[in-house]
Amino acid sequence: MVLITEDMVRRRAEHNNCEILSLEEVSLHQQDIEKIEHIDKWCRDLKILYLQNNLIPRIENVYRLKKLEYLNLALNNVELIENLEGCESLQKLDLTVNFVGRLSSVESLKHNIHLRELFLVGNPCTEFEGYRQYVVASLPQLKYLDGKEIGRSERIRARQGLDEVRRRIRQQEQDYLRKRASEKEEAQREGGEAQRGPKRESRSSAKAKIPGFDGRWYTDIKNTIPVPEENKEIQGREEKEKTSCLSSEDQEREFWEKPCAYTPESRLEAHRHLDEKKKAKERRTVKTPKAPRTLITPNGRVMNVNEPKLDFNLTEDGDNNTIVLDLEVYRHMDTSLMDVDVQPTYARVTVKGKIFQLVLPAEVRPDSSTAKRSQITGHLVLTMPRAQGEIKMTTPRPPKVSQSSHTPEEKTRKRLEVNPSKHSGIDLANIVPRENRAGEQTSFYDNFVDNPDVPPLM
Repeated sequence: MVLITEDMVRRRAEHNNCEILSLEEVSLHQQDIEKIEHIDKWCRDLKILYLQNNLIPRIENVYRLKKLEYLNLALNNVELIENLEGCESLQKLDLTVNFVGRLSSVESLKHNIHLRELFLVGNPCTEFEGYRQYVVASLPQLKYLDGKEIGRSERIRARQGLDEVRRRIRQQEQDYLRKRASEKEEAQREGGEAQRGPKRESRSSAKAKIPGFDGRWYTDIKNTIPVPEENKEIQGREEKEKTSCLSSEDQEREFWEKPCAYTPESRLEAHRHLDEKKKAKERRTVKTPKAPRTLITPNGRVMNVNEPKLDFNLTEDGDNNTIVLDLEVYRHMDTSLMDVDVQPTYARVTVKGKIFQLVLPAEVRPDSSTAKRSQITGHLVLTMPRAQGEIKMTTPRPPKVSQSSHTPEEKTRKRLEVNPSKHSGIDLANIVPRENRAGEQTSFYDNFVDNPDVPPLM
């Protein structure tokens, strides 16, 4: 059952900045509304109210709308004209294709002195003999009935013999009301049978299990041949096929081709049937949401993902110490539809909500990375510098021990080779040996090695 809510009214008051207190016109047609309510409290200044093509069975809760000028209730289930005395400004009332069978209820519109147009086309009361004459005579303020203008001569003729016309209208109303009561009883009976249908089927199926009620004749109950299990399964499948022989199309055709009276109950049943069919179709078309794709496992492992199915090229630039990712995005795609996220160990690009994620071969610096679009191909190029200062664990090596030479000449050469610039002016070949205290001739090398008082060469 669809009810009138405040949100429903506000969504249809966009032309009035969604304000409903000062609203003068609102359209609530084709909303499957089954009851008029709250309108007279929320919209006191309402002048035009559209409620056509709903399931409203009764006119109610509109008596406070003093400024209402036009009320449209076409294509509803209204059976009686009532509760409109408070609509003092009502000028037009549309009840096309309803179920008004009590024509005498139009006399309640005498209090609406400003009423000028009335539409009752498609109602059972229009088939009554003397219908137009009775309405014209009962409502002298009318100017148009069912879209046809009421002339002065017609109004005068309608007043002549009004008592006889009113008597015939009363009799036809009684006949219609008796017919309507029988239609209601039949609808209630069919509704009860529809509810008790499954129980009868269960009783009949239980009865069929009793021996002697399975459609076969037995001459001797004691000598009956037991039915094999395979045959029982076959019979069960055949029974199921018989019960479900009608396909959905056949059932649909049977529903619409079944003869029935045009009543509020049949219209409501047709609406419920269409509503159930629509909901069943929506249930079939609803897709189960896919589970979110795993980007990073619980243990911290980054996964490679390519949801947009784009080609890419990952290269390492050794000269610039960078890693370059060339992602072949669509050339004419707007850059605003892309989102780039570079982390030290992986790069993630979101293209129109689809994720492309790639694990990098080395650690990079996200703060120094750049993302650019190629002006020629439109590809997205990510340039990611490698991280500097990586600490690598290496095994310690023992220091090399150099063997010292005992030759004085080699020691002197090694000492001079330490800094040859300071000793570039010394020539070892011009060094003159000197004599020692004993008169023996010694070389400079002997004094240098043996005599600790001799200062070293600097």
